[in-house]
Amino acid sequence: MLGFLLRLLPFWVREPLLIAVGSVLGVRIMYLAVRDHDRVAAGLGVVFLVFTAIRVYGVVRALRARRNPNPAASADGTAVDVAAQAQAQVGAGPRPGPDTPKKEPNAWGQAVAAVAVIGALAAALWVAPRVMPSDDSTPQPASCSAGEHEELPKAYRETPQPVTGEELCKALNRPDLAKLLGTPEETATTASGTSNTAPLTDGKVAQPEAEVTFDTYTVNVSATYNELSTDQYVKLMKFGEEKDIKTLTVLGRPAVFSSDHTMKLEINLGSGGSGGPVEQGPLARTLSVALDRKDRGGYCDITVWSTSGALPDDGVLLDIAEKVLPAIPERLIR
Repeated sequence: MLGFLLRLLPFWVREPLLIAVGSVLGVRIMYLAVRDHDRVAAGLGVVFLVFTAIRVYGVVRALRARRNPNPAASADGTAVDVAAQAQAQVGAGPRPGPDTPKKEPNAWGQAVAAVAVIGALAAALWVAPRVMPSDDSTPQPASCSAGEHEELPKAYRETPQPVTGEELCKALNRPDLAKLLGTPEETATTASGTSNTAPLTDGKVAQPEAEVTFDTYTVNVSATYNELSTDQYVKLMKFGEEKDIKTLTVLGRPAVFSSDHTMKLEINLGSGGSGGPVEQGPLARTLSVALDRKDRGGYCDITVWSTSGALPDDGVLLDIAEKVLPAIPERLIR
């Protein structure tokens, strides 16, 4: 069907169209063949380019014939002007009749039509990659789940300027987070944020959190809006036998490093839906920073762990804190 439609087109439209298609496809296939080292694709690209070269040769010959028309030759080799001979036979002038030659199509009109078709084809080839789905298999970074319509717990309405889980997620899920973790080639596989309340507080303490997961590391950030100062928090850590406790100052706020094991819980979704016991998971490193410089209560936890048990150095958590903490408003004086 396509070949029949092409044969219906005038020569000066059909041939430039075939040349444009052949050259674009040939060059594109040859590029892919060189990039992927594909011999079959290279052979196909050569076929398209040879096809295009033949078409170009035919158009060049047609242009030369149009510019230099050959006069008709008689039997004895003497050139005869057919138009003049016909004029002499009819006498005074041409006589209208069924044998009157048809008027040739206008060459300029055909050329304009060819240019218009080629322009439309070029525009289609330029727009297609932008509107068609890409065949790029490169994994895209995970985006934060939308939670703008989530109804916040009452604790958030009673807390001055609390950050939400969605805001925390956007602050944590930065394009340079993988680079900060020392794994710049990785992309985030999951990213989420929740606006929860702290456990054992009867829903009275806001505790939003966000988590971003990579192949190597997982990063969790939470903000707890309670009345606990950093000094009191350090005493609780020591009471809970947390390891490698180290106090410091981050962005002018009291802070503390600590290490503790995560929990590992296995759930069997088979018959009965029973799960195994809660086990000790890999070690996690946490940087806890006060929500304000005067340490009037509340803190932000930045925690990093990996399934292999490997941990980045403490400088990584400090770099993350310097990027995330500015998105959390300091606690107001009450």
